[in-house]
Amino acid sequence: MATPDSLSLFTSLGLSEHKARETLKNTALSAQLREAATQAQRTLGSTIDKATGTLLYGLASRLKDPRRLPFLVGYIANKKIHTETQLSAALEYVRSHPLDPIDTMDFEQECGVDVVVTPEQIEEAVEAAINRHQPQLLVERYHFNMGLLMGEARAVLKWADGKMIKHEVDMQVLHLLGPKTESDLDKKSKVVKARPEAADRRKAKDVVENGVAAGQALALMEQLRGEALKFHKPGENYKTPGYVTTPHTMNLLKQHLEITGGQVRTRFPPEPNGILHIGHAKAINFNFGYAKANSGICFLRYDDTNPEKEEANFFTAIYDMVTWLGYTPYKVTYASDYFDQLYTWAVELIRRGQAYVCHQRGEELKGHNPLPSPWRDRPVEESLLLFEAMRKGKFAEGEATLRMKLEMEDGKMDPVAYRVKYIPHHRTGDTWCIYPTYDYTHCLCDSIEHITHSLCTKEFQARRSSYFWLCNALDVYCPVQWEYGRLNLHYAVVSKRKILQLVAAGAVRDWDDPRLFTLTALRRRGFPPEAINNFCARVGVTVAQTTMEPHLLEACVRDVLSDTAPRAMAVLEPLRVIITNFPAAKSLDIQVPNFPADESKGFHQVPFAPVVFIEQSDFKEEPEPGYKRLAWGQPVGLRHTGYVIELQQVIKGPSGCVESLEVTCRRADAGEKPKAFIHWVSQPLTCEIRLYDRLFQHKNPEDPAEVPGGFLSDLNPASLEVVEAALVDCSVALAMPFDKFQFERLGYFSLDPDSRQGQLVFNRTVTLKEDPGKV
Repeated sequence: MATPDSLSLFTSLGLSEHKARETLKNTALSAQLREAATQAQRTLGSTIDKATGTLLYGLASRLKDPRRLPFLVGYIANKKIHTETQLSAALEYVRSHPLDPIDTMDFEQECGVDVVVTPEQIEEAVEAAINRHQPQLLVERYHFNMGLLMGEARAVLKWADGKMIKHEVDMQVLHLLGPKTESDLDKKSKVVKARPEAADRRKAKDVVENGVAAGQALALMEQLRGEALKFHKPGENYKTPGYVTTPHTMNLLKQHLEITGGQVRTRFPPEPNGILHIGHAKAINFNFGYAKANSGICFLRYDDTNPEKEEANFFTAIYDMVTWLGYTPYKVTYASDYFDQLYTWAVELIRRGQAYVCHQRGEELKGHNPLPSPWRDRPVEESLLLFEAMRKGKFAEGEATLRMKLEMEDGKMDPVAYRVKYIPHHRTGDTWCIYPTYDYTHCLCDSIEHITHSLCTKEFQARRSSYFWLCNALDVYCPVQWEYGRLNLHYAVVSKRKILQLVAAGAVRDWDDPRLFTLTALRRRGFPPEAINNFCARVGVTVAQTTMEPHLLEACVRDVLSDTAPRAMAVLEPLRVIITNFPAAKSLDIQVPNFPADESKGFHQVPFAPVVFIEQSDFKEEPEPGYKRLAWGQPVGLRHTGYVIELQQVIKGPSGCVESLEVTCRRADAGEKPKAFIHWVSQPLTCEIRLYDRLFQHKNPEDPAEVPGGFLSDLNPASLEVVEAALVDCSVALAMPFDKFQFERLGYFSLDPDSRQGQLVFNRTVTLKEDPGKV
């Protein structure tokens, strides 16, 4: 039996509640883990972080000799053993040295204790591996097995962090080969020796990793063509599995074809009660994209049937985001356009004995098995009079509803069609005090607009029967509802209620805070719409719900910005550098290519003066081995200038901090190649730069098993860093809000709307390369 104390202890180590409960079923393991955690807490005198907790669990589950537990826990708690590689070495050591006492010096040497692997050592090891394989790399490019490079670097640096090695490999390969081309994205052809039937099975299986089909995703338009999706053709609704026909169906379909001419018609029907988010991007691409791919039309229809939650700014924002993603609605419509017709049909439904006025309260209708309505069989005439009374405002809110006589797939009985709400509507004012529900409105608006394919997310599958039932009960044209899987992202919340809580708590500024995944937030952060559309294409038209990692979206952003964001130079932590032998009496004009890989895209001009500013990290007075940037006796090149600078003097302030450098410069000889070229600015503009990171620390901040304290307790304190006095070259002086740049060696940035003349503000969109810690 799991005790609350043990369960709490194990989850505090980073175990999920499920894993903690499974651990408690193993008496020996839970006892050893409890002892390890207790000893670690005693050593630390504080709570145990997740990384340490993970190692303690690995120790407790793999240690065969309990006598060694205190010895090894001490090393883990004191961070002397802090990687999985070290733990494996330690366990192997104590297994192979069963006798007391342990030779601590030999143990520490064998387990890499106090071994520090610097970034420069990793850089050097990776560079050596790349040099060994450079000819093959240049031929195979991104089809080369990068694992070979990581393995060779790891062999040299046994105790290095594997994620840091991968990051360095990615960076150096990118520097050598440049961005990926179309041919790099093609699947590498392989000679596979396998039985034909085995090959056929592999081909038939859609291999998916992180929700993205292995290999290059089909372009969205190719995925959405009718023959690819196997949707019904317009007018052939009856061929769809599960479609319900009546004696009137074929005649209604004939009339439908006469009106549409056999044209595909879809609609995107958002509720105007919030800002669209990344999940809506898939819906927009699917609805508008399917129509476009099949030479059809798509309506933007606002489902404005709940006036208490609707705001005018949401209507505008939704339209803006649809057009920002590159789509133009055939027509903008509103459910409220059809209120008169919907009311007339409701009266007809009562007359046909298919609806009735009910007085059960909302709370009585909740739950899995609500009581049947005692008014279900009331006379038609009585319901007609009562519905008219509802229309005239003779009932208070909640006193009466109109319900339809059907049972839905999820067992829900008699869904509500109309309810009383004394709230003015943004378009119809006080004309109505009763408003239709989604279950009633959705299919009938689709019928009015002669939608051929009603594309909905998977949760609406339970409403498919009511969709068909209602159209057939009124003898009107019945479209076909098709469902697809929702798109979600880890490390995100998208519900309106929770975003409002974040705003109220001061965690974010508003709906468009760049740390959110609303579309307005992504636009403000600098995500190009093409990248979001490409991401949706890579996800594909899946039936299952898909939860993606944010870094996959960011990869799509990099792909687009690599080709579209002109280069500029900026310095986040400036260090003043004085060139004592500057080669001219005044500043020089330097021509910098907008896209170094394609100079045909033009150049911009920046000044090069006797005083330049470089990043503080690009200079070290006492560099560690392998450091390649500016140091004593180690010159560096200044990007795009053709000059090399060499250190002559370090000027320090009263506190001993470096305030500026004096250097000499010389033209780079044809045979001279400095170890590094660094970016710089001269006569720069001062700007504010906002560096964004994930808003939440856990993948599923809304999951109580993962975040027991609720999503507001999971905020990442480092999600925003503001650099108030960064420097940027003057080529960006005339930039407009949302203009995008690559700041060389730093990442991609977008001009924020907060910018004013002389006060530029940039948002970091993404880093140049994926952060290995986020994979």
